[in-house]
Amino acid sequence: MSTQRLRNEDYPDYSSADVSPDESPSEGLNNFSSPSSYQRFGESSSTTWFQTLVHLLKGNIGTGLLGLPLAVKNAGILMGPLSLLLIGIVAVHCMGILVKCAHHFCRRLNKPFVDYGETVMYGLESSPVSWLRNHAHWGRHTVDFFLIVTQLGFCCVYFVFLADNFKQVIEAANATTNDCHINETVILTPTMDSRLYMLTFLPFLVLLVCIRNLRVLSIFSLLANVTMLVSLVMIYQFIVQRIPDPSRLPLVAPWKTYPLFFGTAIFAFEGIGMVLPLENKMKDPRRFPVILYVGMAIVTALYISLGCLGYLQFGANIQGSITLNLPNCWLYQSVKLLYSIGIFFTYGLQFYVPAEIIVPFFVSRVPEHWELVVDLAIRTMLVCLTCVLAILIPRLDLVISLVGSVSSSALALIIPPLLEITTYYSEGISPLAIAKDALISILGFVGFVVGTYEALYELIQPSNAPIFINSTSASA
Repeated sequence: MSTQRLRNEDYPDYSSADVSPDESPSEGLNNFSSPSSYQRFGESSSTTWFQTLVHLLKGNIGTGLLGLPLAVKNAGILMGPLSLLLIGIVAVHCMGILVKCAHHFCRRLNKPFVDYGETVMYGLESSPVSWLRNHAHWGRHTVDFFLIVTQLGFCCVYFVFLADNFKQVIEAANATTNDCHINETVILTPTMDSRLYMLTFLPFLVLLVCIRNLRVLSIFSLLANVTMLVSLVMIYQFIVQRIPDPSRLPLVAPWKTYPLFFGTAIFAFEGIGMVLPLENKMKDPRRFPVILYVGMAIVTALYISLGCLGYLQFGANIQGSITLNLPNCWLYQSVKLLYSIGIFFTYGLQFYVPAEIIVPFFVSRVPEHWELVVDLAIRTMLVCLTCVLAILIPRLDLVISLVGSVSSSALALIIPPLLEITTYYSEGISPLAIAKDALISILGFVGFVVGTYEALYELIQPSNAPIFINSTSASA
């Protein structure tokens, strides 16, 4: 989530444009090539170590977290947490590689800051292969591409999440009570297809993305953070009660579902895009590695605990988002609504990054009096695109796994190890480090191919129909 993702509204990494909250898209792009657009370490908008830690934590909590119980089911109650731990360690290691390579080029080129795309471009320029040096600019374009795919993929996930949760709340409204411990299955009153709910949200999200100022969006971000935090606490409060006997759950799931686990897990751990901007804004960036490892250790523990407890609590009935398994009482129905409100406003923040890359490309090619019209038109078309893609893939678990396998694996696992090899090869890098980096990239690529294939295959020929039972208790 991510990213949630570039899942941090205060410290987005545009990878190709350094845009401050007060700048318009075209202003940010015009300042991109100017030396003054770089911010020196610890001088502008400096944050303390605690603020950086908080931003790192909230940047990794989103819809990916809520999908981890189903991911654990796809791997097994033993294999799931072990794999989450391993993927977490590798993902954090790749974040450290990116930071190390960025520092290397800052010192070598006398630059105060380089982003992800620039780091990859400079890494290719340092490659011993002449073809890579001549085409180094494609490194930045590749990062931009996967960044756009990832962020718009997050937006597709949000459409499905909003539709599923609102649909369930509305259909269960007549049977919703004040008793959260009733041991019975609630019969839902059919309303309309979830795709129609997505179309209902479309005009409201179009209006939201028309807000082009990041500072204004950060106001909505505060509301989103509060609602999602309260919801998460309530979810934990429920799943730790009366945990069933885990012996009924398989230790290792069938291998065919493991690629779906990989896609969901890497979707949740894809927060590499916000690492460099967070470090750049610190008062003392030398402390960032410690904050990174401590913060991601907390995130990994949160992921493993929610994934395991959620699967233990709901077993085979676990759905694409654990919120869909919460009881049909008003307390937990409000949790679904609160988290959905947070996700709604987060859509605008996730959309901001690809908009800052795509919109200026078209705006710069039209007369000045058409700039605003073209700007809003492109934003509207991009939102409609995410809505159409969500309608085509209305299963939340498959959308998360597909986005994670296609784009998140590239940004988080495949590119950083290759970047380390190209950066340090001419300066001397140990064969062990090369072997390690090659292994990580190969595993990431295998996960990319197999995870994408399995998600698409499950979409075309589903082996199991999605579960629509709403468990009202552990034994329901």
